[in-house]
Amino acid sequence: MSGSPARAVRERMDELRPQFIDFVRQLVLEESPSTDPGSQRGIRALLESALRDVGLDVEHIPGRRTGGHLLARSPGDGGGERRQLLIGHMDTVWPIGTLREMPVRTSNGRLYGPGVFDMKAGLAMGLFALRCLRDLGLDAGVAPIFFINSDEEIGSPESEPLIVHWALRVSRAFVLEPALGETGRLKTRRKGIGQYTVDVAGRSSHAGLAPEEGASAILQLAHSIRDIDRLADPDCGTTMNVGIIRGGSRPNVVAPNASAEVDVRVWSAAEAERIRAGMFGLEPTVPGTTISLTEVAARGPLERTPRNVGLWERALLVAGELDLDLEEGSAGGGSDGNLTSQHTATLDGLGAVGDGAHAVHEFVHVDRVIERVALLAGLLAAP
Repeated sequence: MSGSPARAVRERMDELRPQFIDFVRQLVLEESPSTDPGSQRGIRALLESALRDVGLDVEHIPGRRTGGHLLARSPGDGGGERRQLLIGHMDTVWPIGTLREMPVRTSNGRLYGPGVFDMKAGLAMGLFALRCLRDLGLDAGVAPIFFINSDEEIGSPESEPLIVHWALRVSRAFVLEPALGETGRLKTRRKGIGQYTVDVAGRSSHAGLAPEEGASAILQLAHSIRDIDRLADPDCGTTMNVGIIRGGSRPNVVAPNASAEVDVRVWSAAEAERIRAGMFGLEPTVPGTTISLTEVAARGPLERTPRNVGLWERALLVAGELDLDLEEGSAGGGSDGNLTSQHTATLDGLGAVGDGAHAVHEFVHVDRVIERVALLAGLLAAP
């Protein structure tokens, strides 16, 4: 078929519009909070059926404490470099019963509902892009792998090794997270995330009778928090947030223990290493106290690397074929795109255009989402 694959898909999506909206509705009506694995059976069944309908072989990878994950591949996929990864998540932050307060509804070209923006519409976009390419006989010879996890909203604790496994085996990855802002910017940068626990041990004593015999863990933690704050660098976007502190037992007892939980956000791997060195370099200044540090979580940034820029430039070309204005943007939060970007060319924010992620007004712009199906399809069809 000659001409632009993206334009051909745009025309096909005009025909499939009612089916697309209905499918998104079905996904949203299947409530699927990350913390309730059993709730994900319904959405998993819908997605499995849809993935098979577009000609993919589907495997359910069971989870230990999650609802498990779906891996869909082209029949007979034997490996090699001519593969591309689509990645999304079926879990949401919304608890069972949210639909009673946030029913699925349409108004003024918007589709509302819990999880519709983050990111059930994005899952539908990936499926319909593949369906259109199949219907139109458009194939660049780059076999798709579609990975859908059920634990992204809680940090992908079980799916991270699987994501890295496949990122190492594809030439590019497209992340179906929502676009940035109502202008629909694609995400070419995301901050890396670090989380640390600082534990301070001291020595208890009666605060009135023998304070000099004690060593206050709380006092040391206060000094350490000042040291942690000094590691921040606002000029380059590095933030340090001590979000939780605990310590002590009673007002009249010198505190024998104290702890803090710290969140770190950085734009570059170099900054992540600087912060790591600084955190593990914390030294006690209160006599009789000791500091121990645990790195609870670490996720590298999605940086604007040359290979990622190459995908962004390809997206600009496809957008031009569709007469779409396309912009790039940066996000302070992380996604599974942070994981894939360490190993392969990655473009994030290819999902829905709308607003209200994790908020009661969550919605997508139906017309703009359908346009973005064509954009995604054009990227998938590129050689």
